[in-house]
Amino acid sequence: MVEDKATRSEDLYRAEGEQGRLNEIIKKCQNCFGLQAHYLLKTSKTNLDKDGTLRRWTYGEKDEKKSCKTILMVGETGTGKTALINTIINYILGVKFEDKVWFEITNEVTVNDGDEEDTQTETQTKHMTVYEIYVKEAPFSLIIIDTPGYGDTRGLKYDQQIAENLHMLCRSEAGIHEMNAVGLVVKASQNRLTDSQKYIFNAVLSLFGKDIEQSIVIFVTHSDGAYPTNALAAIKKAKVPYAQKNNKPVYFLFNNYKGEAFQAECEENNGSVYRTAWNLGVDSMKKFLEQLEKMQPKSLKMTKEVLRQRKQLAACVQNLQDRIKMMELKHTELEQTQQALNDHKKEMERNQNFEYEVDEAYKEKVPIQQTEWFWSTKATCCTVCEENCHYPGCWWVRDLSWCSVMSGNHCTVCTGKCHYTNHVKEEKIYEQRTRRVKKTHEELKKKYMVEKGNMGKKESLVSRIQRELNEVEKQKIRLVEEAYQCVMTLEETAMKSDSFSTLLHLDFLIEKMEETWDKVKAQKLRDIQKRADTEYKRAMQMQFAMTMTMPL
Repeated sequence: MVEDKATRSEDLYRAEGEQGRLNEIIKKCQNCFGLQAHYLLKTSKTNLDKDGTLRRWTYGEKDEKKSCKTILMVGETGTGKTALINTIINYILGVKFEDKVWFEITNEVTVNDGDEEDTQTETQTKHMTVYEIYVKEAPFSLIIIDTPGYGDTRGLKYDQQIAENLHMLCRSEAGIHEMNAVGLVVKASQNRLTDSQKYIFNAVLSLFGKDIEQSIVIFVTHSDGAYPTNALAAIKKAKVPYAQKNNKPVYFLFNNYKGEAFQAECEENNGSVYRTAWNLGVDSMKKFLEQLEKMQPKSLKMTKEVLRQRKQLAACVQNLQDRIKMMELKHTELEQTQQALNDHKKEMERNQNFEYEVDEAYKEKVPIQQTEWFWSTKATCCTVCEENCHYPGCWWVRDLSWCSVMSGNHCTVCTGKCHYTNHVKEEKIYEQRTRRVKKTHEELKKKYMVEKGNMGKKESLVSRIQRELNEVEKQKIRLVEEAYQCVMTLEETAMKSDSFSTLLHLDFLIEKMEETWDKVKAQKLRDIQKRADTEYKRAMQMQFAMTMTMPL
């Protein structure tokens, strides 16, 4: 007879000798912070990148015969995401209230090299941790991806790094390639989402394809067990997508007790308050795991494509801005050259040489100055085109063929679409500059190959200079079109196409599209822009102001 999954889940941790099993776990643990019956689980730790920004912590031994469920946890700093992860761990381990023990896979307080204490959320801001949980008695293995807390006081530069980490996690051979659920963590007391929270959810959900929408569940923390009217209304008003069952949001309630509260409550009043909170967590965990067992894994193939396209869009627009600036500098140089030809008309008619001065446009490679908002000090540049192809770039890639702007081993950004081997990643970028130089009529004729016997020398020079400018203009139009097509593709595939990373570029793209006289496409971009809420625009403007501190 086949055992009912719900019954199996409910009775999973009622086996005889369980206290002995917990004692065996305790023997391998480290006591946390001097608290009685509070233990840090022993895990094996590996880094998935050379800097340790992306890491894997494994508890237990993997059983290849078991299915594996993967959850991505997303929440603002202070929502209790860490406590929630530890609650999941304790339920999986079979801990009951009567056991009066508490296990943590990641401690909530760490001590730095000085005398100050940092909360774990602040300490781990730079890290994305993949927790692999293999418990022999559990019906399936569990992987929890813990994203750093968004919106903390360190600024949006760390929020941007989370997207980079998720991109790496999707692309890495040792990373994550499918996902069962995305957990949005909010406090029960919230009656509206802050600008920061809207930025959080928008930033993460914009990384996913539309096929993952029904995999998004809501974890309500600091709950007293009542229906979370305020929190759910706030999420709905903010138009954050989530899974529904019978036209109702899928949510789970949790109370967040700290270790100190656990110890105090167990010693006083028989722990009645804590027991109520404990039972709430047990009931929610049972429902969540039953729901999780039914949720089919979603391939992250579309997510990888969304991430790649979003990076290419940002790189394309940044490169376009650089090249337009160079075009404008060349335009100034052209006007000065034309003025010189007019000023020396008589010398030209007598075929005499003459000198003139112009502000010559040129590129210079300079060291990257790290700013408050951009942690990356390396850029991917083309040595043939002398262009910045990706900055801030793929800080984690060693092989440039893996850079997000590469497709089929060729760059999608630089003018020549050069092979990745013609690119370098270093702590320098190209800057557009001008210098006052003296030039001669003979040099100008030689540059444009004008024959001495040509009676229309002046007109020929001007026309050829103008032809060069027209060619630059065509390149600009092509780049604007490429950026437009990238936005439209994101519109079709991304869950949140009007993400901040896209909206940041829309004003610029609309302006340049209008310069190409394509009013229809310019209007489509405006329509995308209008869909952003006032709060989204406010957060977008904050990030845009920060972006302006980045060197070109």
